[in-house]
Amino acid sequence: MLTKLGEKLTDFFQKNMPNAFVFALILTIITGIIAIVWVDVTPLEVVQSWYGGFWNLLEFGMQMVLLVITGYSIALSPLIKNAIDHLTRFIKTPKQVYFFSVFIGIVLSMVSWGWIVIAAVLARELALRVKGVNYPFLIACVYFSNGSWVTGLSSSIPLLLNTENNYMIEAGFLTDTIPTSYTLGSYLNIGMIILFVVVSPLIMLLLVPKIKKGTELKDMLGLKDDNKEQTIKEEAIGLKLPFKAASDSLNNSIILQMVIAVLGLVYIVNHFKINGLDLNLNIMIFIFLIIGLILHKTPIRYTISMKRASSNVSGILFQFPFYAGIMGIMTYTGLGEQLAQVMASLATIDTFPFFAFVLGGVVNFAIPSGGGEFAVIGPSVIEALNNIAPGLSTQEMMELNSRAALSIAYGESLTNLLQPFYLLLVLPVMGAGINIQARDVMGYLVIPFILYFIIQSIMVVWMPI
Repeated sequence: MLTKLGEKLTDFFQKNMPNAFVFALILTIITGIIAIVWVDVTPLEVVQSWYGGFWNLLEFGMQMVLLVITGYSIALSPLIKNAIDHLTRFIKTPKQVYFFSVFIGIVLSMVSWGWIVIAAVLARELALRVKGVNYPFLIACVYFSNGSWVTGLSSSIPLLLNTENNYMIEAGFLTDTIPTSYTLGSYLNIGMIILFVVVSPLIMLLLVPKIKKGTELKDMLGLKDDNKEQTIKEEAIGLKLPFKAASDSLNNSIILQMVIAVLGLVYIVNHFKINGLDLNLNIMIFIFLIIGLILHKTPIRYTISMKRASSNVSGILFQFPFYAGIMGIMTYTGLGEQLAQVMASLATIDTFPFFAFVLGGVVNFAIPSGGGEFAVIGPSVIEALNNIAPGLSTQEMMELNSRAALSIAYGESLTNLLQPFYLLLVLPVMGAGINIQARDVMGYLVIPFILYFIIQSIMVVWMPI
């Protein structure tokens, strides 16, 4: 029954869901109209707010591009390919591929949301080696698994609240930091981790589609068993001149590349020695970069790997500014703050977590960034909570604030299943060389969204901190 429903939803999305860029354009218009009607700003002010936010995600967008291509480049190395070949000795059926891809994606995403790139690479390579894998469904499995990031080490809102002199404290909404023991280490968050690790793989196994014809990756690539792509090493050899040349010696110099790699390793070790387990995006990309240098050995091989890895990142490059523009409308017109105030005014102490959960999910469509979203709605939510819960002890107030913040974070993460923004992180890897769009994937995620909305709604209200 669930399988048939999933297939019908997929068919509906294929027929009706536009390209991810069109989705961003439509969302821009809707957000602008709501701002004009509700917040009472002029069309010109909306346009100015849109342009004001247009460039706010440039750094984030470049980080996403580098995260994708450096992670994919590592996967193209001989060592990783051999490791994946070894893995396929144990993973031989499509269901095993789905289960493993969801599970490893969940574990990696809890270390850092950007590590979903590694899961995407593993899943793609397994799909090339195991027959019968429905590839669009596999992409949905990987994307679904990324939702666990909100419970892990890169969860932006809990980390922000534990930062000394953060903007919530400076503005007077909080009197002190909220330790991660109240957020990431809470019973609520541990319960969410168990939900992801145990339940998520099983849910996706229940939804495995029966349709297999034309859905395998090899079919989409037009590959036959005897039609193999030229290796990076073979391409590098083919680029050599027919006579001995200094340029070829430099291009294929192992020593030159290893010297740079050693310098990078020195910095990485020193970074963690000074900062502890600080896995921010910049250091993560730098680690991927240095590992790639080591695994590919020579400059020309690494160049070829990066060229192959970067062939499918155009969606990130030109779509991010438009999502940043939507974020600008929400932020600079006051629409995000107004929405938070209205929803908070409807809540009581008992229902507040649910309203915060829903609010986080709704605003995520316009501001698909946990930290960016909390910057817009967080102050209004915490202020409203302070107003409806006077007279509580410091510890009780900290627990309420923690529950509200986590609720926003879980809601924000969950609605990624209904909008294709972060699919831009997975598709450049898994969609390389094939014609596949968000509409081919998103339909498989509707049922998981509904199930998780019900389960997580209950958990944020009733589960203890």
